[in-house]
Amino acid sequence: MTILASYACHPAASRGRLHPEPGGEVRGPRDTFQRDRDRIIHSIAFRRLRHKTQVFVSPDGDHFRVRLTHSLEVAQIGRTTARTLGLNEDLTEALCLAHDIGHPPFGHAGEDALEAAMEAHGGFDHNAHTLRTLMLLESPYPRFAGLNLSWEMLEGLAKHNGPITNPGWAMREMDVAFPLDLTSHASLEAQLAAISDDIAYDNHDIDDGLRAGLLTLEQLLEVPLVARCWERVRTRYPDVAQDRLLRELVREQIGVMANDLIAATRANIAASGVKTVEDVRALGRTLVAFSPDLAAEERDLKRFMYASLYHHPEQLAAADRARVIVTDLFAAYQADPALMPDEWRDECVVGEPDRSRHIADFIAGMTDRYAEKRHAEIFGATGI
Repeated sequence: MTILASYACHPAASRGRLHPEPGGEVRGPRDTFQRDRDRIIHSIAFRRLRHKTQVFVSPDGDHFRVRLTHSLEVAQIGRTTARTLGLNEDLTEALCLAHDIGHPPFGHAGEDALEAAMEAHGGFDHNAHTLRTLMLLESPYPRFAGLNLSWEMLEGLAKHNGPITNPGWAMREMDVAFPLDLTSHASLEAQLAAISDDIAYDNHDIDDGLRAGLLTLEQLLEVPLVARCWERVRTRYPDVAQDRLLRELVREQIGVMANDLIAATRANIAASGVKTVEDVRALGRTLVAFSPDLAAEERDLKRFMYASLYHHPEQLAAADRARVIVTDLFAAYQADPALMPDEWRDECVVGEPDRSRHIADFIAGMTDRYAEKRHAEIFGATGI
């Protein structure tokens, strides 16, 4: 059993849940954060990640990552690293599993289209929508809306990328319902979930890009971090064919990043003098981080990935198609809410901004394939 550091989140010291739950209703010997994790895993919103874009829109191959497999990989990195640092493994895992739940279909292209459609009604932000989904929209319990997650879980989801000084409408509404101290830093577990996400997609997107033929090893070796890791791999396995070593390259890079993260974070914590999680929140800076040298190399890798993969002509064409689908669906439901399923149509109000926000909630919950299906039903198979 992992011994938690004093500055970790301890479940017995949780600030609790918005809706008190009598102890007699606890199912099984689980603490607060373990229950949070399990509620995420059993949620409909989590299952829908199976058919939401990670890098490739509705990928043809079974081996490409989607939001669900990405979230599982983030959780693996976060969980292992949390254990090593003496942080709460269960809370870290729960945050990693839930961090992408607010993404609409088609990844960032879908979010851009929904943001544009919602411009006059407060906009759309996937991070705020994660909280909206988990606190309001997903309601499997008989006595309250939402999953009734712990304060620490919701705080971590809200602030894992840092304090929020100018929250949008969705984040403000959730903060009013259950104040999350938005202007402070989040726990070390939340900070770790954020950087675990970076480690996962920095490296696994390389794997998918190579598999899709949109990246080549020759291109990748222009990136100093990749070149250094490739040299180490080739030195270890000099007699193994190159194509057998590409996935070993990805593993090598993850190891380099994780080991650097652990060492740099330990040094940061020691230098900061923090003793409690409240010290962490009040410190005013992030402690879970790469060393300065690796942080610079990681930024170079990201720049390469945007130029070579995320903005590849094939990816841009798929993104354009995705934006058309989301934009068309929003306009169609605005013009005729009867096009939505009965349960969504019946709750659609007349006045703005509630009408548009309700429609955005419906579209944001769609998977890629469901959005494509609904678009074909309304506009025809050649409507794009």
